[in-house]
Amino acid sequence: MDKKTMREAMIARRNKMSKEERMEKSKKIQENLFSLEGYKKSNFIFTFISTEEEVDTHNIIRDSLNKGKRVGVPITIPKGRKLLVSEIHDFDKELEIGFYNILSPKKEFIREVDPSIVDLVIVPGLVFSRNGYRIGYGGGYYDRFLSNLDVLKVGVCFHMQVTDQVPIGKYDIPVDIIVTDEEIIYCKK
Repeated sequence: MDKKTMREAMIARRNKMSKEERMEKSKKIQENLFSLEGYKKSNFIFTFISTEEEVDTHNIIRDSLNKGKRVGVPITIPKGRKLLVSEIHDFDKELEIGFYNILSPKKEFIREVDPSIVDLVIVPGLVFSRNGYRIGYGGGYYDRFLSNLDVLKVGVCFHMQVTDQVPIGKYDIPVDIIVTDEEIIYCKK
């Protein structure tokens, strides 16, 4: 199967989950993420802000801030398909609906930081292979962003989004760990 077909099939499958099931599984994913040594040792986390269909990162962000961690969220720059890191201090007050209908920082709360201070990136994806490769939404934003960083990369997804293999492109960057509601997968290099 090609990426486009796998992407469409997984979106359809994921969208069949009830909100309750998504929230319950997201809670388990958060518990598994917080149990990781790499998470415990991290100082500055960069994470996507989830949409309703994805693993909920809203509580991951809130709880990480409450634990005293610094958290950065993406600002999407369509020209050049780039991501900037903006530090967030208050999840509930600093965001508004932005590009792609995704929450992003309001103008007055944009605090751009150098990506080199990030020590853990929580990576979104639609399908993850057990060796760490993923199919995202097709924009290539995260592969571009991660290509210049030496950082712990953790994919978060529902267990049903894990498969044995995905097509791999020349610019695809694998994650190091995949955290699901059922297991933590340490990807082989």
